[in-house]
Amino acid sequence: MKKSPANNWRSSFFSIHDEAKVNSLASNHGIIYSLEVVQYYDDFSIKTIDEELDEMFNGLSFKTGFIFKKDVTFVDFLNRVRTEEVKLRSEGFWDVDHHPWLNLFVPKSHILDFNQRVFVDIIKKESKSSGPFLVYPMTRKRWDYKTSAVICDEDVDIFYTVGLLHSARNVEDGKILDDQNKRILMLCDELGIKVKQYLPQYYKTKEEWMKHFGSKWSVFEERKAKYDPKMILSPGQNIFNFS
Repeated sequence: MKKSPANNWRSSFFSIHDEAKVNSLASNHGIIYSLEVVQYYDDFSIKTIDEELDEMFNGLSFKTGFIFKKDVTFVDFLNRVRTEEVKLRSEGFWDVDHHPWLNLFVPKSHILDFNQRVFVDIIKKESKSSGPFLVYPMTRKRWDYKTSAVICDEDVDIFYTVGLLHSARNVEDGKILDDQNKRILMLCDELGIKVKQYLPQYYKTKEEWMKHFGSKWSVFEERKAKYDPKMILSPGQNIFNFS
């Protein structure tokens, strides 16, 4: 699912001619939610692709007239972010924006609370952010516990990855969004929404890192001592190299 604040909608699923229509909807509602669906086909299944899409949409509730379709090659689909990068570079915008992103894993039991308290009560009301914001369901069984990555500590198979892909045109705006990100993390902590950051950037103490890794901390510490005893790798994250 892709979510965006008003007047800042970007998607590879519709053309530039549809932007006015979509932005008008965003302006009226403040937040719009978009479900992006991909269906692969080949020379044998092309005859039934429309029926398959209709079946996928059956039962969904959405705004009439806001289904957008785009037919591209598999390579073009995989390369869609690069295509957007080339476009922004040609317009001189790629190296201008600052990107104070916040990527989180959110437990399934609190995803509706997160939507209301973060997307609606903070991001929508303050209108400081520019998206897009991405929400994807994930399955725990696809994650190997032997890795160092930390996901939601909840005994259900589904959790959500939430990407707040902010964009700021200058350092001052970037600082405002950084502060907003920190308040979002503090709010989640106050509400008991046990989010986990993906590639955390706001932790300042060893205790915070220990809380982040939880039961994995001791193993993570052992691996660091074994494979990087001189602490050469990843000093920027400041997990072990505290000043």
